[in-house]
Formats: sequence, C-alpha cells, structure tokens
Amino acid sequence: MSEKVSTIDVRQRIGDMLNRIALRHDEFIIERKGKPLAALVPVERLEQMRRFARRHALEVVKQQRGSPLTDAQAMEVAREAQRWARKQAGKSRPKK
Repeated sequence: MSEKVSTIDVRQRIGDMLNRIALRHDEFIIERKGKPLAALVPVERLEQMRRFARRHALEVVKQQRGSPLTDAQAMEVAREAQRWARKQAGKSRPKK
C-alpha cells in the first residue's frame, strides 16, 4: 500500500522517507492539491516495472510481427507501452 504525501511533506521529510523506502520498501505517492504527481518507490520496484513493460512489449510485438527485434527496438516499444499505460492511468483517475 502506498502512502499519499503532499509536496510540502516531501520537502520536510525527504530523509526519513528515503530511509523508509530503502529499509522497509515503503512507497509514497506525491500529490499536489490532491492530484498525484509522482511516486517514490524502491529502485528494485522500478526495475521490476521496467522489466515487465519490456517483456510485455516484446510479447505484443512478437504476436503482431512475428519477427525478432533488436534490443534498441525492444526498448523503444517498451517506452511506448509505458507512455500508453501512463496515459490510460491518467484517464481512469476520478476528477475532483
């Protein structure tokens, strides 16, 4: 579960938050005026998300094209998948 914090809280408590992330693997959603802006997550979680996006993108491309991609092409497809996922997440957020 991610803890929601304001940008002011982040400025005042960044050291404590980084310790919690590193030691306890806590996650924080940073909000401004009640709207999510960014997340503070352990590096392992970020790497896990990137690997998942890359693997998913490769599967999709493999199904559509049937030909193998270079690493550079695979990374570009993964970045496109991440941009698409972020856009979709933004659309699903309730308006306040």
